[in-house]
Amino acid sequence: MATVSHPRRDPNTLSNYDSWLSTHITANFAILFDKKKLAGNVVHRLKSRTDSESTEIILDTSNVKVGGVHIDGKPSSNWELLAPQEPYGSALRIVLDHGISRNEIVTIDIAVETTERCTALQWLTPAQTSNKKHPYMFSQCQAIHARSIFPCQDTPDVKCTFDFNIESPLPVIASGLPIDKEESQSGNATYRFHQRVPIPTYLFALASGDISEATIGPRSAVATSPDKLRECQWELEADTEKFIHAIEAIVYPYVWGRYNVLILPPSFPYGGMENPIFTFATPSIISKDRENVDVIAHELAHSWSGNLVTNASWEHFWLNEGWTTYLERRILAAVHGEPYRHFSAIIGWKSLADSVEHFGHDHEFTKLITDLKGKDPDDAFSSIPYEKGFNFLYHLETLVGKNKFDQFIPHYFMTFKEKSLDSYEFKSTILDFFQSDAEASRLLNELDWDTWFYAPGLPPKPHFDTSLVDVVYELSNKWKSLPQSSFKPQRSDIQDLTANQVVVFLEQILLGNPLTPELSGLMGQVYGFASSENIEVSNLYLQVGLKARDESVVEPTAELLGRIGRMKFVRPLYRNLQKFSRTFAVDTFEKHKEFYHPICRAMVEKDLFGKGGM
Repeated sequence: MATVSHPRRDPNTLSNYDSWLSTHITANFAILFDKKKLAGNVVHRLKSRTDSESTEIILDTSNVKVGGVHIDGKPSSNWELLAPQEPYGSALRIVLDHGISRNEIVTIDIAVETTERCTALQWLTPAQTSNKKHPYMFSQCQAIHARSIFPCQDTPDVKCTFDFNIESPLPVIASGLPIDKEESQSGNATYRFHQRVPIPTYLFALASGDISEATIGPRSAVATSPDKLRECQWELEADTEKFIHAIEAIVYPYVWGRYNVLILPPSFPYGGMENPIFTFATPSIISKDRENVDVIAHELAHSWSGNLVTNASWEHFWLNEGWTTYLERRILAAVHGEPYRHFSAIIGWKSLADSVEHFGHDHEFTKLITDLKGKDPDDAFSSIPYEKGFNFLYHLETLVGKNKFDQFIPHYFMTFKEKSLDSYEFKSTILDFFQSDAEASRLLNELDWDTWFYAPGLPPKPHFDTSLVDVVYELSNKWKSLPQSSFKPQRSDIQDLTANQVVVFLEQILLGNPLTPELSGLMGQVYGFASSENIEVSNLYLQVGLKARDESVVEPTAELLGRIGRMKFVRPLYRNLQKFSRTFAVDTFEKHKEFYHPICRAMVEKDLFGKGGM
């Protein structure tokens, strides 16, 4: 038996990455829109990690079609797809004809096609795009979906460099820096990208469609549909470089070369994904008031936390998302002031409490470190690693003092740069860093680490600065006192509030008894909510109006449902519209259902027609 030289820390992969290390992957794919699949080959450079000679390579796959394998340039028939082990797919077993010694390299070339059961790729019809001219394709590989595109070591505990050679009839974006574009006689072009910073497979990303680009900073661009380019450029050009400067001062300089944002079509049903070089983002952040760009601060922070320093397995996901949420709020504090960081943390605490309530206070998935053996990491996904992770880091900052913690931040990110780690390495690193500081060392060693790591439910609630939320609660209470009180709403009530404060205000109104139709109309008119282009604000105001049975919001609700497909907005609006008029809700859905992403469409059908859908 081979002597294993590297611990196997990830339970959600079938690959034998403890014996082999992928050092570079070249992905050669043609995007076939008519067949809704990728076809091509991937080339792995694998380095042996064992003291004894290795003869067996095992890679993750899920619902892919493997056409053949070459080993060091020679065809091999000594490979097989093993029986499925759900939710992890089918392992691809490749047997070498001779042993490979430690640190020797073997090159494996695999012909592969995706299938209709691929869980990483989403194919959009022209009707699902903003200008409705061309089809569109994009990938989403986190957590364990890269294996449904190509055989790989689909674990965050392995990082490698990438080359992308992607043929398509439409422009292509990938998670690497663009190198060149080669036109072909067929009318297609091959787009080449290189990722020189090692990344895990979950950050493998592709998109192709009617895409144009515009500059939003000295090292940043936005990419989107040509008809939306100028408004996306305006939305992001004021803050992107400001955010980059802020986080560079907190950690260290950006290493990826460019930081770009791809605004996906409006039917994109999710929020965003931190793919390197190009963040994939929802179009709902384009609010025409620059008030929803905080999501860019979060995705940018992933360039250090997650993308550069990565959780070794999804059981330690808080190392990605807790750190990123912490850094996001540090960016916001640098740009908007410290009270804004606390306001964001207060909103986050509500999200954390909601998630704990959803799972149950004793549930495994409410722990900071979870047990995912035999489980699908997607099932554990919630705000808990984000917010419980943030609160742990905020607790550590408070414990040792902000100035001291600020010295630890760049040390941590330099220590694990281009590496993966688990929570125990994080603990030992911070203990070692403060070893020479007697007081900080004492406090950290006395900390109940096991409770933070393993206790389910909510952590102790910190003391936050509530100044930015108190004013919102005060205003919502005035509205709840109407019509009995003498309160007279004026535009000045909200002129100093941020969009996030307005969102909290509207959430408070929704939690109370319904307004009268007259008061709902007054709110929309006086505060400008009825004409707001900020979808975070407008969707909540429409819900307030529907709950108030205010007929003036019905047509605007139908109009909004025809131009956005993000489930965060679509599902609550249909639920409220149905309570107002089921017939109108069903008619609106029938009109727009082809626009929605299939997942969104299925969820709304369940909301409107019951479990079985239509």
